[in-house]
Amino acid sequence: MKHSGEMKRELAENDASPLYVGVKQMILDRIHSGEWPPKHRVPSENELVTELGVSKMTANRALRELANEGELVRIQGVGSFVAERKGASALFEVRNIAEEIAERGHSHQATVIVLAREAASPDVADALELDIGSFVFHSLIVHSENGVPVQIEDRHVHPEAAPDYLQQDFTVMTPNAYLSDVAPLSGSEHVVEAVMPQAWECKLLTILKTEPCLTIRRRTWSARGVVSLARLVYPGHRYRLESQSGKPSDR
Repeated sequence: MKHSGEMKRELAENDASPLYVGVKQMILDRIHSGEWPPKHRVPSENELVTELGVSKMTANRALRELANEGELVRIQGVGSFVAERKGASALFEVRNIAEEIAERGHSHQATVIVLAREAASPDVADALELDIGSFVFHSLIVHSENGVPVQIEDRHVHPEAAPDYLQQDFTVMTPNAYLSDVAPLSGSEHVVEAVMPQAWECKLLTILKTEPCLTIRRRTWSARGVVSLARLVYPGHRYRLESQSGKPSDR
């Protein structure tokens, strides 16, 4: 581990109690100084134990709390890495995630997991104002920012609103961009929740099952009726949702 001797001396001189607080502070000092930039791999639990002489419980708690605070990204089976500044998504604005990511100067990638014609479940049929069992279009896409998954987009589309939906390449155009072209938005509704991810969501987002997520359930419609129902899942430590109403005073 780079500079392990220096870190051990710092820990010995640190009056922080309990010990994990001192380990956290040493890691934070290197992140905030720029010595460990975003995506830099930080020492593992075992490396901290060996080099600093702390217990595995101490090392685990330090890394776990830094991940919960958004300072680190922990990828199961790979390691812990310095987090980039959290991306922001407009809470009550229907925006294209690819554009949001591009505005930050980052690269957007989309992985299509499902793109199919399916029978509508009762909940989906009710939201799209269809009969239960009617056919709808379903897409499941993982959006990544600089190679790191930041959103699962699970969307059901009314087939009359976008008849050619299944013929689109959603690795080069997002569903949001396509639907905005063929069925211009005239209204939307949103439900926001904090949830614990399901096992399959953990795999797609490469997060631990104990890491909380934010979800938006968004229904949109055009002048001709309901267009789609989307469930958007964000890892809580990688993304934030924000909203502003009006403009701040100049005073």
